Amino acid sequence: MPQSKKHDMPRDTLAENFDEIETFWEFWDTHSTADYEDLMEDVDIRFNLESSKTYCAVSKDLVSQLRTLARQQGVSTETLINLWLKEKAMEAAHGINAG
Repeated sequence: MPQSKKHDMPRDTLAENFDEIETFWEFWDTHSTADYEDLMEDVDIRFNLESSKTYCAVSKDLVSQLRTLARQQGVSTETLINLWLKEKAMEAAHGINAG
């Protein structure tokens, strides 16, 4: 089977696993997935279209601080906010039940 022209040109080797997320980003910032289609596998993805999100306004200053804190903890800003809100809601519920 003849190779397509795009694979006649040498390409960088795709790592089996990237050691760090930064290495992953650096690689894909300078390469195209189109050059590696022959290495890709089909995946079965399932998702729930019925899930919902509620958006709340947050000041820019606070969002900037939250992004920094989330990055330091290795989670998304949304995850950090949801974890903190859940903790605060549980504390408030316990305070109401204790009183």
